[in-house]
Amino acid sequence: MELTYQTSGTCSKLIEVSLDGDVVRSVHFVGGCHGNLQGISKLVEGMPAREVIGRLRGIRCGMKSTSCPDQLACALEQALSRS
Repeated sequence: MELTYQTSGTCSKLIEVSLDGDVVRSVHFVGGCHGNLQGISKLVEGMPAREVIGRLRGIRCGMKSTSCPDQLACALEQALSRS
């Protein structure tokens, strides 16, 4: 399954996610802190989506109520709800 998720409240604008069943195959962020987001993308590859959600949900960036990792969790939740 392929999903393009429009973020809210972060420097990144979009997250492109590819799942194989419930396993994260690839993640690509558009915008944001390139090095950090590349690192997050590589770390979550091959992980079950629910585990990624459990680890990243609720992470905040400074005074913002969300973060790029939190938005990735939202994207994965949306992807799982569609499958």
